[in-house]
Amino acid sequence: MVQAIFFDIDGTLVSFQTHKVPASAREAISALRAKGIKVFIATGRHMRAINNLGDMEFDGYITMNGSYCLKGKDEVIYRRGIPKEDIEALLDYQEKVENFPSALVQENAIWMNYANQTVEEIFELLKFSDVPLRPLREVADETVYQVIAFFQKEQQERIMSVMPHAEATRWNPMFSDVVPRGNSKAVGIDKMLEHFGIALEDSMAFGDGGNDVEMLQHVPLGIAMGNAEEEVKAMADYVTDTVENDGIQKALEYFGIIDNG
Repeated sequence: MVQAIFFDIDGTLVSFQTHKVPASAREAISALRAKGIKVFIATGRHMRAINNLGDMEFDGYITMNGSYCLKGKDEVIYRRGIPKEDIEALLDYQEKVENFPSALVQENAIWMNYANQTVEEIFELLKFSDVPLRPLREVADETVYQVIAFFQKEQQERIMSVMPHAEATRWNPMFSDVVPRGNSKAVGIDKMLEHFGIALEDSMAFGDGGNDVEMLQHVPLGIAMGNAEEEVKAMADYVTDTVENDGIQKALEYFGIIDNG
């Protein structure tokens, strides 16, 4: 019996077209909570960058692609940073080989070296507030849980070769989320379920992007949104409708987790 459900945000709960959670998804999640089913966010966003869920309530948050997990909004239950030697190697590479926009995502701050048109377009898509600019050497002593790195796919192999303890996951062709090697939303799910005493077989998840694949394969029932990338749909157990066409509600009704109508 499903006791815990994990939801990606961008492209899953929140439409890229309207930048809002559809009313049907809001109502479905309220129905889940009324039945005692735990609901969790599983996102690449920093907690402070979750700005598009309004007053919706969740039992916990897997943030930064599994690198930083919280019960509710305040109690940290798991965190794992990128080793400092990898961050130093990345900064050396940027100074000596090729530079590109990147943001160091830390516990209480996000710092970026510089922004270009691509960065501005992506931040507008995600409705991010302006990320402060600062030489990254000045802030690199603080633990970094994720790097938002604006490099192309063809650059990825050579850039990531200098960061052996980290890996890149990509849900948009314009940038990668760089996280500690072995970390993922799937790891975050395990940490969250362990904390709440829920078995993995009693969980399911919804996602749409490349950084959701491990999560969707990890749970017994992984649901891809109708607007998901083809790679994600191929790895999911079930493909529902799009965000805008009530995909979350339809899937939950289809599997009998909430009542139809």
